[in-house]
Amino acid sequence: MAPERPRRADATDAQVEAAQVDMGLASRADEPSALTDPGSAPLYAALDLGTNSCRMLIARPEGSQFVIVDSFSKSVQLGAGLEATGRLSRASMLRTVQALRICEKKLQAHKVRRMRLVATEACRRARNARDFLRQVRRETGLALEIIAAEEEARLAVISCAPLVGPSTEQLLVVDIGGGSTELVWIDLSAVSPENRPNAIMRLHMGFNAQGEGAVARVVDWISVPLGVATLKDQFIDVDDDAARFALMSWFFEEHLSKFSPYNSENPREGFQIIGTSGTVTTVAASFLGLRRYDRTKVDGLEMSTTQIDQVIREYLSLGPEGRRNDPRIGRDRQSLIMSGAAILQALMRIWPTDRLSVADRGLREGLLYAQMSADGVLGDGPYR
Repeated sequence: MAPERPRRADATDAQVEAAQVDMGLASRADEPSALTDPGSAPLYAALDLGTNSCRMLIARPEGSQFVIVDSFSKSVQLGAGLEATGRLSRASMLRTVQALRICEKKLQAHKVRRMRLVATEACRRARNARDFLRQVRRETGLALEIIAAEEEARLAVISCAPLVGPSTEQLLVVDIGGGSTELVWIDLSAVSPENRPNAIMRLHMGFNAQGEGAVARVVDWISVPLGVATLKDQFIDVDDDAARFALMSWFFEEHLSKFSPYNSENPREGFQIIGTSGTVTTVAASFLGLRRYDRTKVDGLEMSTTQIDQVIREYLSLGPEGRRNDPRIGRDRQSLIMSGAAILQALMRIWPTDRLSVADRGLREGLLYAQMSADGVLGDGPYR
């Protein structure tokens, strides 16, 4: 069983539940939505409102997978200024509502009836989050729910099931977000190699509710209240680029002391890290020299510690101006890439590995898999 994580004052389960009740929402992570005809291939939607971005996918089930019908992604910087004030600013809420109006129009155009629309760290922490969610409901008609850090981590993990290698016995899944970073360590040694991706997928029922027989055992998990935006804000007053990067990396590592694998001997053989975030995919795109992002080349790519270090050293040598003009990084990512790289470097320093798997997938994909699995509309077969 995964140990109970220490409760944080800014993101307790009680606050999450209170926000959901206040909005008239029950926690329905594991409850199937109403499905009248499983053969009709209804559309599903998943919206992830994070500290930095608002992203949505609309998809339909197909076999053991789903096919993306429409998508939306926009940097809204909802958490701008949150670190200093503890509140969502008027400007950030306005930007976010404008983005959510676009999402609502897409949902209406596709006549989507099965959806989960969730908010994460910024809304878990902001004192005025419930007021903001009421404003969203009033102005867009969308009912967003704040999910707890454990559910965010769990959904990120199941989205990565297709990338789990048959030789993987110890798995670390890392989701670097805008406001927080989730780490989940899973022991797969009791599961037969061919069943390991399916064992990860069964975690949609909960870290401790996986059924009988050989299962994926969650050794430990943690949600660190530092993501690319919040970590950057911690050291915004440090002028020297290299010094700021080093401070961010060591500061992040200090927050891992309560994560049990941090203090234990971990085998290198049969060990795999899967990284899911804009940071990881940007580093991968830079390594491949992609001036135009191509998901098919990035998702599933394996990188070594040496290759990741080479990219990060190049970012440092470019300096702030060079990174702003680097087409591989992109305008939306250039101001946040070094805080994300600092987190990634800390992880590689602690758990050096010959294969970090890059995942261009995350919370939204996990939401889709969880909904479809609960409804029983996914067919049998391997997850690709």
